[in-house]
Amino acid sequence: MTTQGKAVSELPPAEHPRILVVDDQPTNIQTLYQILKGDYDVSMATDGSQAISLCQRRPPDLVLLDVVMPGIDGFEVCRRLKADPATRDVPVIFVTARDSTEDETLGLEVGAVDFIGKPVNPPVVRARVRTQIELKRQTDILRSLAFNDGLTGVANRRWFDERLQVEWLRCRRNKLPLSLILLDLDHFKAYNDHYGHQAGDDCLRAAAAAMKSRLGRPADLLARYGGEEFVCLLPETPPDGARAKADDLGRAVFELGLPHVDSPTASVVSISRGVASAMPAVESSPAELLQRADEKLYVAKRSGRNRTES
Repeated sequence: MTTQGKAVSELPPAEHPRILVVDDQPTNIQTLYQILKGDYDVSMATDGSQAISLCQRRPPDLVLLDVVMPGIDGFEVCRRLKADPATRDVPVIFVTARDSTEDETLGLEVGAVDFIGKPVNPPVVRARVRTQIELKRQTDILRSLAFNDGLTGVANRRWFDERLQVEWLRCRRNKLPLSLILLDLDHFKAYNDHYGHQAGDDCLRAAAAAMKSRLGRPADLLARYGGEEFVCLLPETPPDGARAKADDLGRAVFELGLPHVDSPTASVVSISRGVASAMPAVESSPAELLQRADEKLYVAKRSGRNRTES
């Protein structure tokens, strides 16, 4: 266990749910760590500001939050987490010695899902944590079903729109670049006309799977934008990195080798790419970034297709 606001972990498997324990007293953190360490990846924060920063950087599956802390108290931490699109879905359990009806009511009003009293009872902690982790898992599954494209299995336009807003705000707050790639299968109408719509659906599925396999980071997102058009969201990615990724996605589709006899561009299915990057700022918007990517895609298509423009 570390004590400098770093990860508190015994390097559990990556699939273990992640829990953030927030308390200004190291002994309380140690107690909860010992209770949970066998089943969860436990990290810690010793004040409210640090907790918010950690959650924004990598949202955990559950937060165990003290109420009384120096600086920002637990109620305000919870309120801020619930107000941020990037962290609003993270469940919060208050772990506190304050057990009055008024405190519990306020905690529920600011967004907490449960209260655990101090001193903690290990079986109660395990049971209540297990319940909230399971509810979070079920919610994530339902959200995945709602936000996946039924044909290709990648994210749908609705999920992309939501993630774009979240990542725009996160990158703006942290002064990090954000990049987009718009991708359009070349001469897809001609492909459908020649091979039939069933083959067209198979082509879209294969192209989506090939491109998704080239995404190397959890935050990167490939979505079906509409018809034969896809979009790739690349947080914390500068222009050079986005262009390299666009070229890689183009190769992924081309290397499938799907015959396209009616394409004037290539003998196999290919894809055109438009790239745009920005340092998100208050005076700009995600819509402007999308517009620039669309303009670059138009240039790619006018310039011969099967290429990247940025």
